[in-house]
Amino acid sequence: MQRQVAPYGSWKSPITTDLIVSETIGLGQIALDGNDTYWIEMRPAEGGRHVIVRRSGDGDTTEVNPSPYNARTRVHEYGGGAFAVDSGVVYFSNFADQRLYRQAPGELPQPLTPESERRYADGMIDRSRRRLACVCEDHTPRAKEPVNSLVSISLQEPQDFQVLAWGNDFYSSPRLSSDGNRLAWLTWNHPNMPWDGTELWVGELDAKGALGRTQQVAGGPDESIAQPEWGPDGALYFVSDRTNWWNLFRWKNGGAEPLYEMEAEFSRPAWVFGVSQYAVIDADRIVCSFYEKGGWRLALLEVSTGRLTPLETAYTEIRFLQSKGHRIVFQGGSPKEMTAIVQMDLAGSGVEVLRKASNLTLEEGGLSTPQPIEFPTAGGVTAHAFYYAPKSQEFTGPEEERPPLLVKSHGGPTSAASTALALEVQYWTSRGFAILDVNYGGSTGYGREYRERLREQWGVVDVEDCVRGARFLLDRGEVDGEKLAISGGSAGGYTTLSVLTFRDLFKVGASYFGISDLEAMATDTHKFESRYLDSLVGPYPEQRQVYFDRSPLHHTDQLCCPVIFFQGLEDKVVPPNQAEMMVEALRTKGLPVAYLPFEGEQHGFRRAETIKQALEAELCFYSRILGFDLADPVEPVKIENLQASV
Repeated sequence: MQRQVAPYGSWKSPITTDLIVSETIGLGQIALDGNDTYWIEMRPAEGGRHVIVRRSGDGDTTEVNPSPYNARTRVHEYGGGAFAVDSGVVYFSNFADQRLYRQAPGELPQPLTPESERRYADGMIDRSRRRLACVCEDHTPRAKEPVNSLVSISLQEPQDFQVLAWGNDFYSSPRLSSDGNRLAWLTWNHPNMPWDGTELWVGELDAKGALGRTQQVAGGPDESIAQPEWGPDGALYFVSDRTNWWNLFRWKNGGAEPLYEMEAEFSRPAWVFGVSQYAVIDADRIVCSFYEKGGWRLALLEVSTGRLTPLETAYTEIRFLQSKGHRIVFQGGSPKEMTAIVQMDLAGSGVEVLRKASNLTLEEGGLSTPQPIEFPTAGGVTAHAFYYAPKSQEFTGPEEERPPLLVKSHGGPTSAASTALALEVQYWTSRGFAILDVNYGGSTGYGREYRERLREQWGVVDVEDCVRGARFLLDRGEVDGEKLAISGGSAGGYTTLSVLTFRDLFKVGASYFGISDLEAMATDTHKFESRYLDSLVGPYPEQRQVYFDRSPLHHTDQLCCPVIFFQGLEDKVVPPNQAEMMVEALRTKGLPVAYLPFEGEQHGFRRAETIKQALEAELCFYSRILGFDLADPVEPVKIENLQASV
């Protein structure tokens, strides 16, 4: 079929916002219980409610927590690890009141913990003692900041509440040995984040579940430990970056040893609880995933021989990996498939998709797939990104034109761009935009040294890499230098605003709950990230001038292009004043600016109507600023300081 010629940005696309919000869900935490599989579904059509879904061994699927119960914890604000299950009974944190609930099959949820200012996450069941061990975050008003600890709660007498470990700033990953006699956990202190330095501890449990003798077995302020898991033989497995890469280790008989050294990452940054990139099958086998050369791969590791055998799959994104015998389940995605809950049988019965994030069937010929690219950046080092070319089965751009480029700056900033098929990316490429998703210095997947390129250089290295990435494509003749846009959320919003303020390359930008004033961020955010900027910028207030110098808000005199802002009004991570101060500054300066605040939204948008409005407003804003017509009508966005009405 001959394609029609139409200006880039003006192509009619089958991927509409209605399609994105009505046909797509988010998939999260996975747990296995006997032959049953459980997972979390985040449903935009239900206001972003998190629903626990059970799939029985015979294939029947049922919802566990009925509406309005929302299985989502606010520990660290980012949550994760919101439920645990044992013998068909589910224990979950409810978002509205942050209480723990118990739900037996066929029954309504029953509160396990009383009303309080406590929040709970990352729970595990101690069967022999009938207790639940988990992370507790206490927000009682008398505390200077929330107090974190490991606690144990009786499943029969909830008033029986024990504090197991306390005194440090943060805790995670309580894991019980197979014989029930030992507990392992992770802990760390300000100003470290879990990818900077954590400690792995082991303690002995008495008959009542109290901790006795404890010892630190790995980690420290300059070594990141992740995902402790016990083997059936009493060995404790964990991931450490002591060799620059997050590799697998084993602690046994009082000593720690590497299992397989490789220039690849076997873990992710612990922004949420429940990060799970490997699972212990038995005393000699581990099923694991690792990131190498732009994608995740699945493999089987034999502990006794040290042999790593790849397991061939189409998936390049793997999360929440769990195993029960020869059955393994994970969240998988690829450039041609949206994320799904996937089950594999190592005994040879193949792969089964249990749940897809979307049942949409998209023509492969219309999909833009990510091309890993490397480009030189400041200091003679290499930066990484994924490039998506414009793609449509019906349209092509004029031969003499080049497409507009939208540079995406991911959040974190300690995070990474995903290669899984995302309708939010195809929304742009199917309309004629090129996308560059940048894994700037500081991103994960490339070792600790690459991650630490951002140490005290946030607003410098990330900005340079985004600019260099765009120039790399310009030099190759791939994109139109007069139609360059940049967009990012949270930390990516800060990078976006910094690029637009301190560099003169891009013509327009979009900030989703982005940071504009580093000093305000350092003094007005939640506990988990309250000292994060010590490593990204420098100690505060000692380096206050650096905070001022790198804050876009204080340098709007250098900003000369239009910006659109999106902000949740209940955001506790990046409060609304971060966007509102910047909007007022642009308003005063006379630059075109638009601001869309959303009632009821927190950090990251979850409601269908919000996601739809934000995407359409961003497209509308670009069309007005960059000068292209839209193929379909969208709800107009109010642009201040723009003479022509939208």
